[in-house]
Amino acid sequence: MVVWIYIIMSLAADSPINSSSSSDDFAALIDAELGTMTSSQEDEEEEDEEEVEFNDNENDEDDSEVQSLKRRKVNEMENEEEPKASTSLVAAQQESDKEKCRLEGHPAFIKEMCVRCAQYVKDESAVAFGYIHKDLKIGNEEMARLRGSDLKNLLRNKKLHLVLDLDHTLLNSTRLMDISPEEEYLKTKVDSLQDIPNGSLFKLDMIHMMTKLRPFVRTFLKEASTMYEMYIYTMGERSYALQMAQLLDPQMVYFNSKVVSQADCTTKHQKGLDMVLGADSAVVILDDTEIVWNNHKENLILMERYHFFSSSGRPYGYRFKSLSESKRDENENEGALANVLEVLKRIHQMFFYSVDDDCMNRDVRQVLKSVRQEVLKGCKLVFSRVWKTGDIAENQKLWEMAVQLGAVCSTNYNSSVTHVVATDCGTDKAKSALKDNKFLVHPRWIEAANYFWKRQPEDQYQVNSNQKK
Repeated sequence: MVVWIYIIMSLAADSPINSSSSSDDFAALIDAELGTMTSSQEDEEEEDEEEVEFNDNENDEDDSEVQSLKRRKVNEMENEEEPKASTSLVAAQQESDKEKCRLEGHPAFIKEMCVRCAQYVKDESAVAFGYIHKDLKIGNEEMARLRGSDLKNLLRNKKLHLVLDLDHTLLNSTRLMDISPEEEYLKTKVDSLQDIPNGSLFKLDMIHMMTKLRPFVRTFLKEASTMYEMYIYTMGERSYALQMAQLLDPQMVYFNSKVVSQADCTTKHQKGLDMVLGADSAVVILDDTEIVWNNHKENLILMERYHFFSSSGRPYGYRFKSLSESKRDENENEGALANVLEVLKRIHQMFFYSVDDDCMNRDVRQVLKSVRQEVLKGCKLVFSRVWKTGDIAENQKLWEMAVQLGAVCSTNYNSSVTHVVATDCGTDKAKSALKDNKFLVHPRWIEAANYFWKRQPEDQYQVNSNQKK
């Protein structure tokens, strides 16, 4: 069976559409109407520009689009019959479609017109999927059916979904006007936009920005794509998101139209998996910002932020030289993306090959939890003056993080403690750790383990008397 949403997202012009099922009927309508609407990212940007330039004609064009969809519907029904099909047969098909909608609900809408029965319906619960088609809304029942069908197809192909943030995760961008004097040399180092696959630093005059792709990103995307169906999900504007997608995926191999931007979010300042056409139980998220995923933290792998440009670190209080100002970069083979790729491989392996039950009953969130709890397994931590006296230890972020990583945390120092976490080696607990040959580590040791999903060498996070938080 052909699922209509795959036709939109793969934009396959020759998709089979002869099935009489409701979903395939839906597929035929959408595919015929959209054609090769997003056959390239550039075409979509040109359409956006035309909308601004010819705003006065927008209503006329919208009406024309709806009429076109209606004509497609009628033509399709006529073509299903013999060439000289009678009007009564067409009318009968229309009534049949209306009856299906009465019994099963309206699957989706283009400008509030049902794509199956061509009736105008205002469904307040339908979710807009503007990144697929600017006027497309999908009903809840159809969404549930699509997610169920997607899950079966996904697992059959031994794949999961991977949702990728852009800024600070896969790349770093800055406005040209924010480039510091020490970064001016970059303007002579930019790569050609005519050879995007072989470049990593780009000057984008059309949006007045410079973008640096994170080291290892191309290898990361290539290898991750063999295990995951990938989405881009950014809080940036759509025009920016599409430009970044073109830099990351110039051949449109990985994302196609699966680029979700700020305008698509259903909750202000929040990202949600309601915009992803996949079951939550099969989605892994990579993002540098946890608070935008309040409802999906169990799906999240938190990424270490990539700050290549000096302007990137300022909002976070960074006062040291940026990577670009220091004329260096992350290590290609030992950086954040290379590390997280190994984590993704392990998650994929555990999900599909480490359990004997039916894949449909598995939940990647449980796999993530299991993998995470192995990181600091066997460690017993005591914290010393890491937060204010009187604060409840169990409510502190570092405490919660350590527990999620599999450590046992305590407020009391005793012989079973393996690590004292402190910012000052002069506290009583810190002195006891040194006396008893326990590990004395800075809180950044826990943070690093959380980013890399791997216990880090304690000697790289030692505490000294002059160290600050």
